[in-house]
Amino acid sequence: MAFLPLKPIPMKERISMIFISYGRIDVVDGAFVVIDKNGVREHIPVGSVACIMLEPGTRVSHAAAKLAAHVGTLLVWVGEAGVRLYASGQPGGARSDRLLYQARLALDDNLRLKVVRKMYEMRFGEPPPSRRSVDQLRGIEGARVRKAYELLAKRYGVKWKGRRYDPKDWEQGDVANRCISAATACLYGITEAAVLAAGYAPAVGFIHTGKPLSFVYDIADIYKFDTVVPVAFKIAASNPMQPDRAVRIACRNIFRETKILKKIIPGIEEVLAAGGIEPPPPPNESVPPAIPEPKGIGDAGHRRG
Repeated sequence: MAFLPLKPIPMKERISMIFISYGRIDVVDGAFVVIDKNGVREHIPVGSVACIMLEPGTRVSHAAAKLAAHVGTLLVWVGEAGVRLYASGQPGGARSDRLLYQARLALDDNLRLKVVRKMYEMRFGEPPPSRRSVDQLRGIEGARVRKAYELLAKRYGVKWKGRRYDPKDWEQGDVANRCISAATACLYGITEAAVLAAGYAPAVGFIHTGKPLSFVYDIADIYKFDTVVPVAFKIAASNPMQPDRAVRIACRNIFRETKILKKIIPGIEEVLAAGGIEPPPPPNESVPPAIPEPKGIGDAGHRRG
């Protein structure tokens, strides 16, 4: 039987995420598997998952990391409950034309403002006030977000003192803040996978800047209050024994119900198109690849070779 090489499938066709802890991840007989301490294997459909969140106690073989990269699945090393990001394995990376396009939009003040205004419109469902700077829009956005938290807390009967947490000690936060942190971590994971699949750079943001995932935060914020934040308050209201586990399951369900993976990449393109410029063509003197890349069915940022 002839060998059929694996190719990335589009992000919109994938399930959102899975969490793995306390297991060894390897490739056995060509399959991506998790092996527990008793030697029991569990098959993971790696090519049909947007991102795999690796919690403490997880070890990953070279073969498993290679297979994940080959099929365009993001590996994210996180802390307990997924609320702290340590590292991520990039399954493709930004295409040069899209990276230059994104950078030009971010570096030009006028173009950046157009992009930020579009983000505001998509997030709140209405155009922002005219003649406002990025800083002013950020202030207006912050006030609306604080009000949204208060309204959700009131709706679900959750005691709310504001968004407060200690990144060095998540357990010290109240249940509502812990649930929100766990929920947003899930959203950030699939958003980073989508940003990479689309061929853009996670670090080049427009509202958020100076962080490795600035653009991820920008895009995730558009969808946050339509997906994970209400879920977090709903779970916090029930005060479960394991809030992080309940949040993960609920987030996975809401991602499936809202079909968010079908929305993020088109949303990224819509946001950037607001700048009103086209991706730059290659210079006339540029040299094409010596070995052309084969065509694939995946997204623009997925590797095809």
